[in-house]
Amino acid sequence: MFIATIIVSAVLALLLLLSGVGKLRKDPMQMATQRKVGFPEDKVWILAFLEIAATFGLVIGLFWPPIGVAAAIGSVLYFIGAVGAHLRVKDWNVAIPGAILLLSAAALVLRVLSI
Repeated sequence: MFIATIIVSAVLALLLLLSGVGKLRKDPMQMATQRKVGFPEDKVWILAFLEIAATFGLVIGLFWPPIGVAAAIGSVLYFIGAVGAHLRVKDWNVAIPGAILLLSAAALVLRVLSI
């Protein structure tokens, strides 16, 4: 079970890191998405910070389980918000945030079960 936790946490951490760095670099595709859902561009750094913090939390959480659980919970909540932001503006293109939400939920369940 712990090997699955490592794999899922590592994949999720990598995705979150790439997304967070993209937001800090103001990647045009990510910024277009932020505009589409109505998120203020001058506050995108907050989203980047949350994603990068979750990245570190997931990795540290492999050695200290409470941090991993907290990071996974934060990631689940973040992507519930992301999916909600898309649906709020009637943007039905939620495949990517929905998939990452499911991956976050899997990381949470696996981290809890492998304690």
